[in-house]
Amino acid sequence: MPPGSVSTAVLEELAAVIESRKAASGGNPDTSYVARLLHRGPDAFLKKIGEEATEVVMAAKDVDLARATGGDAPARQALLVGEVADLWFHSLITLAYYDLSPSAVLAELQRRAGTSGIEEKALRKAQSREQGAHSSTPGESSHG
Repeated sequence: MPPGSVSTAVLEELAAVIESRKAASGGNPDTSYVARLLHRGPDAFLKKIGEEATEVVMAAKDVDLARATGGDAPARQALLVGEVADLWFHSLITLAYYDLSPSAVLAELQRRAGTSGIEEKALRKAQSREQGAHSSTPGESSHG
């Protein structure tokens, strides 16, 4: 499929399905994986994000290895895409739990577009220091 041919609407559609699995919408933890994760709370789905992130790293390293050794890189790339899809899926569950939508993430990515990553990181560090300075009293650390 050519890049750009898949609409971001798929994220919103998936988010709507996840929303429908919340307890308030009648989601049943006995019959739905998503409802079960939401019912178990943050520890359950955040653990899955950690697992999936690790699997993304391992799959990416497998692509590197396949490229370096003449292995089947396209097959490894397909596995990487699957792992990233799993990570995104569990991230969407997290967003739903905290009453956020994919559009919030897309808006943040759009806001950052065209900004140097180095500049963005420096700005966030400065803002963090500024917030820390405002939240602590003289002689106290803002890190607790």
